[in-house]
Amino acid sequence: MNLTKKLFLGLGLGMSIAAYSQSDYTVLTGAPFLRISPDARAGGMGDQGVATSTDVFSQFWNAAKYPFAKNTSGVGVNYTPYMSKLTNDVFLLYGSFYTFLGDDERSTLSASIYYFNMGEVNLSQYVGGVVSDMGTTKPNEFSLDVAYGLKLTDNYSMAVTGRFIRSDLGGSFNSDNTLKPANTFAVDVSGYFRSPKHQSIGDYEGRVNAGWAVQNLGPRLDYTGDENSRSYLPTMARLGVGYDLFIDDLNRFSISGEASKLLVPGPEVSDHDANGKPIYTIPNVGVMEGIGKSFGNKKSIMFSGAAEYSYDDAFAIRAGYFTESPEQGARQYATVGVGLKYQSFGLDLSYLINMSKVNSALDNTLRFGLTWNIGGETYNSQDY
Repeated sequence: MNLTKKLFLGLGLGMSIAAYSQSDYTVLTGAPFLRISPDARAGGMGDQGVATSTDVFSQFWNAAKYPFAKNTSGVGVNYTPYMSKLTNDVFLLYGSFYTFLGDDERSTLSASIYYFNMGEVNLSQYVGGVVSDMGTTKPNEFSLDVAYGLKLTDNYSMAVTGRFIRSDLGGSFNSDNTLKPANTFAVDVSGYFRSPKHQSIGDYEGRVNAGWAVQNLGPRLDYTGDENSRSYLPTMARLGVGYDLFIDDLNRFSISGEASKLLVPGPEVSDHDANGKPIYTIPNVGVMEGIGKSFGNKKSIMFSGAAEYSYDDAFAIRAGYFTESPEQGARQYATVGVGLKYQSFGLDLSYLINMSKVNSALDNTLRFGLTWNIGGETYNSQDY
C-alpha cells in the first residue's frame, strides 16, 4: 500500500461523519475524530452536550458547564468501539478530569485526553507483478486539552480551552518521506447559562439551561509539507437550549435541543470538464476566511434532540435523535442510554441505532463510561 493510499485510509477510518459514501459537496477535515462524541451520556442523547446539565465529560462539549458542577472534582473514562462490524481493533478512548479552584467555587480547571486507535494495517507493495510484504503500521490520532472556567455571574459562566492535536495517519511508517505526523494547536471558547428554579407547569419547578461553543479554532494540519494540501481542523459552532422539570425532590425530567455547524469551507466549483460537468476543489484560504466561506454552505447544519429522566441522581434513562443533510454525510440515527450511580461512582451506557440508508461506523455500537466524583458537594448541589 503506497503512502497516498494510506493517507486516504486514515482519513476514511477517522471519518466522523460516519458514512461510507459522500457527495461532491461533503465537507472533509483533518483530525475528524474530534467530531465523534466521546462519552456514553451524550451518546445516549443524540450526541449533544453543549446545554445539558454538567457532568465529568463536559470538557468535550462545553467546559463552561464545570463551574455549575455538583461535586468539587471528578474523573471519568469512556470507551467507544468504532467500525465494529468490520474490525475489533479500532476504538476511541476518552478520559477527563476537573476540579474547583478556591473556596468561593466560582472557577474550575479541567483537562482531558482523546485517543483514536485505528488498529493495525498490513502494508504491501505491488511491483512488476510481485506483491511484497512491507510490514504493519498502527495509525492513530489524539488530542490533549486544558480548560479554565469562571462564573461571571451567579447564572452565567465562560471557559477557554487550549488543545494540542496530533494526527499520525501513517503510523510512523514513511519510507519515502511524503507522509508525516501532523501537529497543531486549537482553542475553544464557550459559555453556559443556568436560570434559577422557577414556578413551572402546575406546582412543579423548572429551570432553563443554555449553552454555546466555538471549537477547534486553529491552524490547519500539514501531513505532507505541501502548503496547498493542508487540512482544515473540524472547527465547529454549537448552540443549545434545555429545560429541566422537577417533579419532586427525587424525580427530574429534562429535554434539550442542539444545532451545530461545521465552520469549514465546502468544495467550490473551480472549473468544468470536457463534458461541462463542474469540478469541485476545496478553497485554500486562511482559517478566518474559511470560517466566513463556511456560511455559504447552509446544509452543513446538524440538529439533535434529547430527553432524560433522572431519579435521585442515581438512575437515568435517556433517548435522542440526530440528523444532518444528505449532502453532508446523511447521518440519521436514534440513541438510547442509561446511567447508574452508587455513592461516588457512576456507569453510563448508550446504544446507537442507524436510521439512514447510508451505513454508519457506529451502528449498533454500545459505548461505556465510568465516572468517579471526588471530594464533597458544592453550593450548586442545592439546585439539583
